[in-house]
Amino acid sequence: MRYVVWGLVIVLLVIHQDDWFFNFWRSPDLVFGFMPQTLLYHAGISLAAGITWYLATIYAWPKQLQQPPTEPPEGGASQ
Repeated sequence: MRYVVWGLVIVLLVIHQDDWFFNFWRSPDLVFGFMPQTLLYHAGISLAAGITWYLATIYAWPKQLQQPPTEPPEGGASQ
């Protein structure tokens, strides 16, 4: 699953480089009668990035970061 998450990150990087949609960006058409196409495009990318980040924290988070911190020694100086 870790490789799937990395694949999603790469796909997001590629589709965020949206130079090939030049005519799409110039279109005055509205989606649902009120939302510009470009705003909907970026809202979709933002939702996909949030879902990808959620999947990354569930499946690709390093296991060594899950360990609780160690306790300071009993007689040590407090800071």
